[in-house]
Amino acid sequence: MSSISPLGNDSKTIWKNYLSEKHFFSKKKLDNQETLVAVLDEQSQQIVTELQQSDVKYKSLDNSVLYAMAASRQAVKNAGWDKNSIFGINIGSSRGATDLFEKHLQEYLETGKAHTLASPTTTLGNISSWVGHDLQSTGPEISHSITCSTALHALLNGVAWLRSGMVDKFLVGGSEAPLTDFTIAQMRALKIYSHSEEAYPNQALNLEKKLNSMILGEGAAVCCLEIGKKQNALAFIEGVGYATEILEHNISISAEATCFQKSMKMALENTNLDDVDAIVMHAPGTKAGDLTEYKAIQKIFGESLPLLTTNKWKIGHTFGASGILSVELAVMMLQNNQFIGVPFAKAQKQTIPIKKVLVNAVGFGGNAVSVLLSI
Repeated sequence: MSSISPLGNDSKTIWKNYLSEKHFFSKKKLDNQETLVAVLDEQSQQIVTELQQSDVKYKSLDNSVLYAMAASRQAVKNAGWDKNSIFGINIGSSRGATDLFEKHLQEYLETGKAHTLASPTTTLGNISSWVGHDLQSTGPEISHSITCSTALHALLNGVAWLRSGMVDKFLVGGSEAPLTDFTIAQMRALKIYSHSEEAYPNQALNLEKKLNSMILGEGAAVCCLEIGKKQNALAFIEGVGYATEILEHNISISAEATCFQKSMKMALENTNLDDVDAIVMHAPGTKAGDLTEYKAIQKIFGESLPLLTTNKWKIGHTFGASGILSVELAVMMLQNNQFIGVPFAKAQKQTIPIKKVLVNAVGFGGNAVSVLLSI
């Protein structure tokens, strides 16, 4: 695995930041006002800048592409894949090249002319194709947007390709660079964006909050999948599940998150529920989103709930990348046998080793994915 996010870009730094109870939000002028966001740390920003300057073709690429390229380079290196390795790539994004699209549109509105590269650098397939170019990969390349469950749908695709026998390696993940004026304005229009002045402005997993508290963050994360048991494996995918709800409203989810109940049940169909030690929830910090997912977990697990956590209180919602950043947290908890909780949530104490962790993600339209990981 590898990621680039407000937590850093190497596993030691990221784990150290998870052990801290501080959040990574700062204020930035967006949508004509000071706005809470989670930006890449300075070292990660430098990595992206150097990558962009390393090839004249990369200078016209959106950050969502550059973030994915930076994370993918390191992940492939960590996995020991070389230029002779044939692997598929599926890295998705909820918004895609948002910043670049806004700039090209603004240029067109001002001049009446579109930039030569306006189209190829803002297409949905931009991320996986450029990652493939950068890694000199010859395998299949897939891009998609399934809103906030995009990255876990990429993982589902990777599992399906591996099970089919069509490939034996797959690079999957998500990338998002949503810190733009129009994206923030869209979230404010939905009345879900945080304007809190509390010590923890994103109250993800506070099930009694009175106000929505979602905050956007940026970053990318990817993992290298191989079938079977490899010596350098970080964790194993034991089960996958998915479900989609019938829409009542454009952004609706049912009161007890039926989609999550179905996706979790599918991922856990070969597992004793008592063996699940923790769940990394989607929990974006909205009143409805957090509570409905919690109710779905109660429906599946009853009174004996696993340890519950999320990373949105720390790094915000990274849209299409969020699911794989949650996988990273799950893998790190498994590797270090240590539960990372939410400091202001109801106290939970780890009493047994962490051996199995469930990860949830859901997007607009109720398209949920659940993935069971073990060590």
